[in-house]
Order: sequence, then structure tokens, then C-alpha cells
Amino acid sequence: MGAVWLLACHGLVTALVVVSFLCGRWPIFDGTFIQRIHYFLTFGAYDYFLRFVGAVFGSKCADAVLSVEFYCCDRPNPLLQIIYLVIISFTYYFTAKSSFTYIPGYYLSGIHRYISLLAAAVGIVLFLLTSFSDPGIVKAENVSQYLSAYPYDNIIYSEKECSTCKIPKPARSKHCSICNRCVARFDHHCGWMNNCIGERNTRYFMAFLLWHFLLCLYGTVAIGLVLAGRLKELRVVYILTVYYGVENSFMDLAPHVVQWLLASYNTQILLIVFLAIITMLLAGFFGYHTKLCLSNTTTNETFKWQDHMDWQRKLKEAQASAAALRQSISGMSSEKQPSTSKWRTFFRRSPLEDVVVVKNNVYDKGFLHNIQEVISPLSTRRSFTRTKLKSS
Repeated sequence: MGAVWLLACHGLVTALVVVSFLCGRWPIFDGTFIQRIHYFLTFGAYDYFLRFVGAVFGSKCADAVLSVEFYCCDRPNPLLQIIYLVIISFTYYFTAKSSFTYIPGYYLSGIHRYISLLAAAVGIVLFLLTSFSDPGIVKAENVSQYLSAYPYDNIIYSEKECSTCKIPKPARSKHCSICNRCVARFDHHCGWMNNCIGERNTRYFMAFLLWHFLLCLYGTVAIGLVLAGRLKELRVVYILTVYYGVENSFMDLAPHVVQWLLASYNTQILLIVFLAIITMLLAGFFGYHTKLCLSNTTTNETFKWQDHMDWQRKLKEAQASAAALRQSISGMSSEKQPSTSKWRTFFRRSPLEDVVVVKNNVYDKGFLHNIQEVISPLSTRRSFTRTKLKSS
């Protein structure tokens, strides 16, 4: 039973670290220990490490560490791409080595040996498509087409020039400081892809997230069915109940079955835990980006809208407060009014409660049109090509 508790604790700690690292900045975790763990993992630990290096080895070593950080985090580099390929390769290798021996089995046919290889290969192809495709780079040659494709809404986007590229900035575009280029319908820079996610490759990125979610889910279920098949083939439940006198109930059998699985198939159990955690994280990422696509919003725009809404809310609250103050001053200076009930005054609605800020996203034209824009970007359509030919 000690091994069971050790595995359970290991899984919980792993899940906590992964969720804190990837999701610690989500608003739902504000003020929680998950946010504090995220801060320590992403900033605090590195800050303490820099101080330690500077104190022990001197400022030159600390500068060398900062140079490595600049290359890894602030410049395009294939580090995370290599890590992705290593993860998917080793995961498939350990899965094949530990589980293919039992395929075909009680629940799985032999075809799953080839399906799993094909599924992993498709995932790598989608990864390469997202990594090396054009995200929608805005240049002097095509800036006029992007300006016509994405008009300014004069709310969060207004006419301006990119201070780095020295060309007009189309609406929904952003200059990526890492890639040093302007990208149309910019969503975010993805370190895993070593590429920006923009107008032209959002479809590949969404396909990548969905396929890897299904791939990890498939791996979790398939390995689980392999273990369930081994239980059936070796008649473990029958042996436990008949020869060891264990009660034939879930609560009594479960600890013994788990202990037997950990002793005999610990590699498969670890793979199931790992794949299940990645499945949940990918489901969250895919759900978040699906919501953005359905409303024709980007990750970059969510921050812009949040800043705009906060500013509008503060402005309207200030206007409501000023109006309430003027009303109270005019009431004091006017003739004495009949006294109102204290209870009515207590329950009177505050003017600030009536402040409503509405998000007016002019690019949201209905989820069907929004999905079509992701699948068939504006710059790849015939109208875009005709505009390009006319301008040239």
C-alpha cells in the first residue's frame, strides 16, 4: 500500500506543478497558492539563482546566464521544438516497448500498433506545419492588402505606424519583439513552435491542439485497455477472490488490484498518469482558443479589450460620481424637500451600480463566419489576390 500512496502523491505533486506553471496567471487563480507557485517557478526561483551565481561566481557569470536567457527566451531558437520532438519520441518509444507486447490482447486488436504510429506521425506533421508556415508577415509589399482586409475599429485599433518596420500597422496586427516582424491578426508567439501564431497558421495551430488532445486521450485509454486486458487474461480478480479470500466488491478489490498493477506494470501506470495530465491541459488550451476563434478574438486582443473595458468603466464611474455629486449639491441648495424614509435611503441603488460597459467587437460576425475566417484566412482568398494584383 505504501507504493500506492507514493504514486498518488507523485501524481498530485506533478499535476500541481504543471497546472501552476501553465495556468497560474489565469484570473481564477488570483490570490491563491497556485499563483504563488507559478510566480516562484517562473520568476522567484530564477531570481534567487541569479543572485546566488552573482554572489558565488561574480558578475561575469551572472551576465553569461543572462545572455543564455536572452537567447532562449527573447530570440527565435529551436530549443522547445527539440524538447517537443524528444517528448513525443520517448513517449511513443516507452509506450511501444512496454505495451506492444500485449497487443493484440483481450480488448485491443493488432491494428492499434499501426494506428498509434500513424497518429503520432500526423501530430508531428501538424507541428511542422505550424512551426514553419507563414503566420501572416506584414511587409511593405502586402501592407495595403492587409489594411483593406482588416479595417480599423477606432476602439482598440486606430491608424498608426509600426515604429520598427516603418510601415502602417493594419488593424489586428502586432510587431513581435521576438521575431522582429509585424504579423497580421496576431495571436501570440509560441515558443514550442518557434513561430508566431497569426492569420495564416491559426488553423494549423488549432488542428495541432485538437489532434494532440485526441492523441493523448487515445494513448491513455489504449494503455488502460491493455492493463484491463491483462487483468482479464491472468484472471487476477478470480485469484484474489477464490485463493486469497478477498471480498468481491470494488472497495475491497481495488487496493489489491492497484498494488498488483504497480508491481507488474509500473511503466504503463506512469505513462497513463503523464498522458492524462497532458490531455487535461490540452483540453483547456484548445477550449480557450476555440472560444477565441468563435468570437473572432485573439489572445493579444483579450488584453487590449480588458484594458479598454477597465478604462471605460473607470471613466463612467467618474461620470456617475460627478453626476451624483452635482445632484446632491443642487438638492442641498434647493428648497427643503419632504424627508424620505431612512430605510428607503438605505436600500437606494448606488449610481455606480448602473455603470455598464459593453464590448463592441466589430470583427465578430457570427460564429460560422468566424470559423470560416480561421479555416480560410482573408489573405488567401481570391478577393485578396485581386487587390494585390491591382495594387501592383
